[in-house]
Amino acid sequence: MPALTGLGAPHWDPHARGLLVGLTRGTTRAHIVRATLEAIAFEVRDVMETHGIDHDTPLRVDGGAAENDLLCQVQADQLGTAVERPRMVETTGLGAAFLAGLGTGVWSSTDELRATWQLDRRFEPAADRARSDAAHRRWLDAVERAKGWA
Repeated sequence: MPALTGLGAPHWDPHARGLLVGLTRGTTRAHIVRATLEAIAFEVRDVMETHGIDHDTPLRVDGGAAENDLLCQVQADQLGTAVERPRMVETTGLGAAFLAGLGTGVWSSTDELRATWQLDRRFEPAADRARSDAAHRRWLDAVERAKGWA
């Protein structure tokens, strides 16, 4: 539970704190890294479900974390929908360049910008739905355990 400064959307608890649950003597650094990536996917699922976002539409991801294939696959499995990663994942700088280009006439419309998007890889859900849902229920249990520590 990466609630090092509290929990944001959709759980909203500034007093929540981070947890590692289920550790054994066999727990390795790889387990902790995977748990961190799974937490990102669970949080995305929580936000999408809270807002009633349609899982039939592929989720387009960006940012440095989107370069991680495991994260993208876990997100696809948790959401039950495809996850699409663009060739250019660092979109903050690209967005600023697009705005400057729109302002100076390099591009004439946002439709023209939209056409520049290129798929790098598409991740399809591959995990058993019941297993993914069970993992998410364990996540929600951990969310409750993390609340109210500070």
